[in-house]
Amino acid sequence: MEERRKLERFTFEVPAKIEMVVSAEKKEALYIPTSDICAGGAFFHTTKALPEGTKVKIDLILALDRLKHLIDHSRANVKVNGTVVRSGSAGMAICFDEDYQIMPLQNSLTSTPATSTHH
Repeated sequence: MEERRKLERFTFEVPAKIEMVVSAEKKEALYIPTSDICAGGAFFHTTKALPEGTKVKIDLILALDRLKHLIDHSRANVKVNGTVVRSGSAGMAICFDEDYQIMPLQNSLTSTPATSTHH
């Protein structure tokens, strides 16, 4: 099979919350780590893979231990939307949308983004 990836992928576990809206009142969330990740998407090993084409909201929690001397926080929350592009018994691949937000973890649920980054 020919390699089609244009972005370097890393085998890296990042805690994630994957949320899909079932109805206006109901949201369902999966709490699973990434299996591998790149700037354009991630693969999640799960037996509860969502159907291809499902739109999701993802919160990734990044440990910032190596950057402590530059920032005042130990973890950051990356909020990104995406679409399930491949789904199977081993898990699912989600392609990230281009817009995302990065914010300190302790402020991520109560305040506006500390940094908003766009590709």
